[in-house]
Amino acid sequence: MPPHAHASSDPADATTERSGGEGGGGGVQSVDRAISVLEILARTGGSSVTEVAAELGVHKSTASRLLAALEARGLVHHAADRGQYRLGFGILRLAHAIPGRLSVVTEARDEIRELARTVSETVNLAVLREGHAVNVGQEMGPSTVSTYDWIGSITPLHATASGKVLLAGLPSEDRARVLKEQGLRSYTARTVTSRKALERQLLDVAAQGYAATSEEFEIGLNSVAVPVHDHLGTVVAAISVSGPAFRFSDGTMEAVLEDLRATGERVSRRMGWVPVDGPAPRG
Repeated sequence: MPPHAHASSDPADATTERSGGEGGGGGVQSVDRAISVLEILARTGGSSVTEVAAELGVHKSTASRLLAALEARGLVHHAADRGQYRLGFGILRLAHAIPGRLSVVTEARDEIRELARTVSETVNLAVLREGHAVNVGQEMGPSTVSTYDWIGSITPLHATASGKVLLAGLPSEDRARVLKEQGLRSYTARTVTSRKALERQLLDVAAQGYAATSEEFEIGLNSVAVPVHDHLGTVVAAISVSGPAFRFSDGTMEAVLEDLRATGERVSRRMGWVPVDGPAPRG
């Protein structure tokens, strides 16, 4: 050791020295810790240096340096009166550059392909356009018999699982307007044509985070769908799994729900949604 060098009492500094300084593994570790700090503050809404250090499992001085660096970039704000650090407005500047470049079709493509492989049924991605659910993405499972291409198809909101998810995600005023404009046409004997009954269903969809339909749009076709949320928590799309009623029964739909939910959450994260407490917002 050079004559004027001093050994650091911070284990993190020792790790950095052993890994070759900030240009080596220590630099990567610092970046990882800085990102973890941002995630902690996003989850808690505000934390002290001591609390951040405890969550990271580092010395208080290390947490203090990380917070100071983030504060210098405007990514973190120190509320001196409360002794807490919170996310700064610099986060908004970075986040603002992302949404306009995100395409739900692009972000969902690999995920729905993998889901189709997993559940061996047809998986569709739908968005809301002019009072209808429009299918903008589709993947078929390895054992899917049907070759019907739903991409570009316009389907009714009130009679499909994807449509009900999209309806449940609308503000009540917008939902009322759409339903008034489009009406509740009957497609099969199972189509819900009562406004009151549909509203009760949509409350359940919003609470449960998914919608299921059994031969409501087409005889012999069942489907279950979950929402995709963007960075604001808004429902921007629905991912559905559908199949023939003789094979894709109520029990089967329930069995694929866990994988379907996980796919919806992963695509939501790719669209900028960040969970704060627990699972994705419902509906």
